[in-house]
Amino acid sequence: QTKSCVNLLSVLPLRFSLRGYGVCMATLFLFCFGSLFYQLNGGPPKILLDIRQYLEYMCAFLSSQVLPFPSQVIYNRVGKCGSRTVVILLRLLAEKHQFNLVSSDIHNKTRLTKHEQVDLMKNISSIPQPFLYTRHVHFLNFTRFKIEQPVYINIIRDPINRFLSNYFFRRFGDWRGEQNHLIRTPGMKDDERYLDINVCILENYPECSNPRVFYIIPYFCGQHPQCREPGVWALERAKQNVLENYLLVGILEELEDVLLLLERLLPHYFTGVLNIYKSPDYRKMGNMTGTVRKQTPTLEALQVLYHRMRYEYEFYNFVRDQFHLTKKKIGLKSVSKPPAYSNDFLRQLALRTPEPLDEDEELETDLEDANSWLVHP
Repeated sequence: QTKSCVNLLSVLPLRFSLRGYGVCMATLFLFCFGSLFYQLNGGPPKILLDIRQYLEYMCAFLSSQVLPFPSQVIYNRVGKCGSRTVVILLRLLAEKHQFNLVSSDIHNKTRLTKHEQVDLMKNISSIPQPFLYTRHVHFLNFTRFKIEQPVYINIIRDPINRFLSNYFFRRFGDWRGEQNHLIRTPGMKDDERYLDINVCILENYPECSNPRVFYIIPYFCGQHPQCREPGVWALERAKQNVLENYLLVGILEELEDVLLLLERLLPHYFTGVLNIYKSPDYRKMGNMTGTVRKQTPTLEALQVLYHRMRYEYEFYNFVRDQFHLTKKKIGLKSVSKPPAYSNDFLRQLALRTPEPLDEDEELETDLEDANSWLVHP
């Protein structure tokens, strides 16, 4: 009991004043001195027994009061990257581990005004801890508004596979029922719903061109307007945020390893997640989230699409390397699945693909400076 109390106190100094810390150290010294007195004289004095009883009480009280670290987690989930699968798991885990799960139903508002950002961040910070908040929203920088920054997690996938999944999901839904998605997109006409994916790509339809296919990077770059411009600036800002603000960014192609790492890095939230994921009951629910009617584009269309998404692929490869590095540091030994498209194929595309028409990749020089566009309160 004494050992567990000392271990507990060792993680608490930052929460106390120096005076309080000194009192704790003096108490521990007195306890050690009393132990020596006990050994030399054959019995503990009454004051030592009283101190022990008090410390045991305090240990029990503090154990019930101290929050797990981190106690504020945000999963700003990227569309069509396994997020519905993870949310189902989180609902089961929240009930099991008694943390507050807040899952937003807003799916089509990832970019926010400054006032909307502040309102959302204040709302998130007011959730009783420990909590996990999840929503389709681009990265929010809490510290710019002098609000405590939560820990971020996320999952991405091969950019072309994500695009294809989204393209057909918007039109035909998933195994839960095609009619459900016809209701969700009532304004989509039949000629758009049944538009051949190759025609969409090769004839440069807006849905299959930039900036629409520049999708993953803005989730990590943030709310700055330049984050939505395909280019090096947004790419590098996204990489920087991954390194500085995300505890883990996994890849969907290695989902089981992602869940294993989350279980180790955030045990108060994810302990037992892999057992749930592999259970027969969960498999029945998870299988209903797969997109239906997916088709693979022709090689020519893939070449054009890859060239348009080359920044997305550079970011994806960066995240995958960081994920593998984290696995190595943790000591997780597993067999990695190969990427959807081999490196040789991607290198050939980079060399052979001509510039697609009507794509302006020049950055506007009159954009506000990245560090000054937000108003500091």
